[in-house]
Amino acid sequence: MTSENHHQPEETTGTPRGREFVAMMAMLMALQALAIDGMLPALGQIAHDLNVTDPNRRQLVVGVFLLAAGVGALLPGTLADRFGRRPVVLTSLGLYIVFSLACAMARDFDTLLVLRALQAVGSSGVTVLPGAIIRDRHSGDRMARMLSTISVVFMVVPMLAPSVGQFVLLFAGWRWIFIMLAVMAALVALWVALRLDETLRPEFRQPINPAAIAVNMIAAASNRASIGYVLGGSLMFGALLGYINSSQQLVAEHFGAGSAFPLLFGATAVTMACASFSNSRIVERFGARRVSHTALFVYIGVSCLQVYFATRPHQTLWQFMPLIAMNMCLMGFVGANFSSIALQPFAKIAGAASSVQAFMRMALGSFIGMIIGQAFDGTARPLAISFLAAGILALMLVLFSEKGRLFRRLLPPGTPRIIVDH
Repeated sequence: MTSENHHQPEETTGTPRGREFVAMMAMLMALQALAIDGMLPALGQIAHDLNVTDPNRRQLVVGVFLLAAGVGALLPGTLADRFGRRPVVLTSLGLYIVFSLACAMARDFDTLLVLRALQAVGSSGVTVLPGAIIRDRHSGDRMARMLSTISVVFMVVPMLAPSVGQFVLLFAGWRWIFIMLAVMAALVALWVALRLDETLRPEFRQPINPAAIAVNMIAAASNRASIGYVLGGSLMFGALLGYINSSQQLVAEHFGAGSAFPLLFGATAVTMACASFSNSRIVERFGARRVSHTALFVYIGVSCLQVYFATRPHQTLWQFMPLIAMNMCLMGFVGANFSSIALQPFAKIAGAASSVQAFMRMALGSFIGMIIGQAFDGTARPLAISFLAAGILALMLVLFSEKGRLFRRLLPPGTPRIIVDH
């Protein structure tokens, strides 16, 4: 292991800065969220038009995308460590556009699933690389604050996406949702091409050879201080995806929300956005660890209440929604902080580390989310039990990374930061 005092400036010379930088990174990340949540109101129509008879199989439109995005996340970070962030981001956006249009022309369900997988793999850079770009500019609790600020904007899209999808369905079929995705990606690609300069420092460029890639990825995947946060965050992300996968059946059909489903889904996402905004204001004062550890304990407590109400007969929508909203709020205090802590040890290989962590988070999370979604039995019980199990296991993994010590700051305020490169 090597370490060094960290004197890297908080900003590179690249543009954009400030609010424009936040908005650009948020929109890159949000394109993936839009490709997931924007489809939710259309799942029933897709199943009808493409002759899908198993009601749970419709969830694969979302689940396959998530799983493929996890696999695809392994590649763009390594390429970006060699060729730079900008060209890889633009390539990912181009593939997002191409496969969105291809999905719009799918004539059977299996073809649609294949195209969704290709769309996810090809565009995985838009999820992976914002973290690396932010790491190029920021470190420590400052990075956690930036990620939280970006998450506020990023979460507006999941809040609006089902409503946007529902709006499209009022005037056109589900295929036009994919056309909308392509148009939005084209606009973001133009913005990136005109405004984003390269953020990778020349001396940090990594060679493309199997040995170097293996060393960087093993280092990113085996660092004890990082891995517990990656896996713990993946479990909680999987529980969230389980909710997303089954939300249309659970909220709209089981609880009878009907056409109000997009509004209720968006309302729960508001709590995550509010939490991320609050986190961005307090994380530098209290530290990413203290904030996220506290939120994790409260999350476990709320999950216990979810299990209690889910196992009672005749659970109502208004017993379900406040608790799911509270836990989504708490995830807003966990997600960005866990990601920031997990990336902190990797200054020189931020791209590879971001790829490995995104792969683990997406692959494990989407796999768990698919299992939870397929376990839907017409009640909220599988989801509630999954939330509780994810919280308890995440706590155990964090304890492993922290060697049993919680609620601490890595370094006292004002102490020069230490960055472990491998």
